[in-house]
Amino acid sequence: MMKRYVDKFVSYLDIEKNYSHHTILNYQIDLKEFSDFIGKTPVTKTDYILLRQYLAHLRGRQLKPRTLARKLSCLRSFFRFLQREGYIEENPAKLVMTPKLDKPLPKFLTEEEMVTFVESPDDKTEMGKRDRAILEMLYSTGIRVSELVGLNEDDVDLIGSIAKVSGKGKKQRLVPIGKTAADAVIRYLDARRKHARALFLNKNGTRLSSRAVCDITYKYINRMCTTKNVSPHVLRHSFATHLLNRGADLRSVQELLGHVNLSTTQIYTHVTTDKLKKIYDKAHPRA
Repeated sequence: MMKRYVDKFVSYLDIEKNYSHHTILNYQIDLKEFSDFIGKTPVTKTDYILLRQYLAHLRGRQLKPRTLARKLSCLRSFFRFLQREGYIEENPAKLVMTPKLDKPLPKFLTEEEMVTFVESPDDKTEMGKRDRAILEMLYSTGIRVSELVGLNEDDVDLIGSIAKVSGKGKKQRLVPIGKTAADAVIRYLDARRKHARALFLNKNGTRLSSRAVCDITYKYINRMCTTKNVSPHVLRHSFATHLLNRGADLRSVQELLGHVNLSTTQIYTHVTTDKLKKIYDKAHPRA
């Protein structure tokens, strides 16, 4: 039964690798799909050919290359675990080629657009103050939406202007909070009628969900009537781009974003190339 191997793998991800609940859930979904595909074939008998057939099956569903790559990464990790534990001799996913991925440049708002965006909530109501504080915090700190909703009141030092954030893999880091964002959070907490451990609450007085924050950001993005096709992640992208445009070094931005690898942060250097070209064209006598 594949289930017993998956259960052992999930325990490994949770206890030893300290993966988030969201990541583990995605792994379980991907492995369930694979289990359904192989049917009664023992998972320990999986070979390179069977995996190629499975990838062909996934391609037939018109899945995006990035989705295919994620599912293949899950299988690689799963079979690597089985090999390490001695259930199989070789990792059949080791030689399967990862689909070629396009690397789209992150979309971001200009500094002027960002000011309009974060100041768009109605600051006269409790929910308006909350929304303003959420947008200010996301842009001021560059944290992920999932990290924002995980914040508790005692994770945020509004006097020292710093927040303790639990990122991917449950790794913690400290991020500075700008004065404008700190003031917005203070105004929200002062107006909040219900006391709770969570920093940001929904209308029912319980912790706000990631989905709710996405809905909030989409609401104000749409209100701007911007022609740009942007997502809630635009605040994080804009945070990194604006810092680099104003001279911040890549290593510092990497630390602030909570990226494990510098290569993940380097995509933002491509975004700033246009500005460098404009500076060059304006300043160089032979440009």
